[in-house]
Amino acid sequence: MARFQMPSAEEPPDDDVLDAYSRAVSSVAERLIPLVASLRVSRSGRVGTVEGGGSAVTLTAEGLLLTNSHVVEGVDRGTAHFSDGTSVPVHLVGSDPLSDLAVVRAEQPIPSPPEFGDADRLKVGHVVVAIGNPLGLEGSVTAGVVSALGRSLPTRSGTVTRLVEDVIQTDAALNPGNSGGALADSRGRVVGINTAVAGVGLGLAVPINATTRHIIESLVEDGHVRRAYLGLVTAPVPVSDEVAARLGRRTALRIAQVVSGSPAEQAGLMRGDVVVAADGRPLSDAQSLQRILLDEAIGRTMEVTVLRGSALVDVFAVPRLLRG
Repeated sequence: MARFQMPSAEEPPDDDVLDAYSRAVSSVAERLIPLVASLRVSRSGRVGTVEGGGSAVTLTAEGLLLTNSHVVEGVDRGTAHFSDGTSVPVHLVGSDPLSDLAVVRAEQPIPSPPEFGDADRLKVGHVVVAIGNPLGLEGSVTAGVVSALGRSLPTRSGTVTRLVEDVIQTDAALNPGNSGGALADSRGRVVGINTAVAGVGLGLAVPINATTRHIIESLVEDGHVRRAYLGLVTAPVPVSDEVAARLGRRTALRIAQVVSGSPAEQAGLMRGDVVVAADGRPLSDAQSLQRILLDEAIGRTMEVTVLRGSALVDVFAVPRLLRG
């Protein structure tokens, strides 16, 4: 009796097996896996030393790596393990809990960094690839799409709670230890740093854009970030056709809360006001306000234009240093 044999198709060429999506993901993974390290740290806890960590992305060939603040919280030193087996001692350069970004420095040369892109160019539906090095396992790769933009991630530093604005939400699942790893676009440009699991099949990443580049530069140069504080909680809202015609744009920022005793309250800003401009710059989303509230705005009078009812009103606020 003849042996049963499962039928099989003739193997097509590899190029036919890999569709465009698969080729893009494979290309990104091949390029970035060597540039994402497993970052291991030790913390002293109530029950003794606790091992922890996450991932980190090379920032400069001279030894700088970018990761999450919560990955290195409470520690000054650790070890970066690369996929080629190299292990490098690292020490903390600077950490910013309010953006959940941190920079560490390796004590010997590391691989050259990837290309960093601009998350402000992302659109919902764009393909993204999340790459980490969790628990020392070589190259954890998941792929998906940008499922939402403009999400907020609550963070805390000391007594101050702040929302990291414009966080990227993706359905590229994040594995344990992927925090601090790279979120890349289909061309292999790093557009975010993976930071949290938002739910089953959902992940969040801190964007790489003009604001976070400023933060990273401050961490490298000064070890910390100085921010201006107004004391507003805002949300983007659409404006009427009439107002849009006056402003030349369709959205602005509605004030949901004014913090008691804050510079915003002292300036006369009110809940329900719609902020359309600050410091002469138009505001259409939370990120546009955060770009302004950096160190150069501290102690300087800032003109804030709001829509109150049907009238445009100018108020003058003096942001102060945000303290942790």
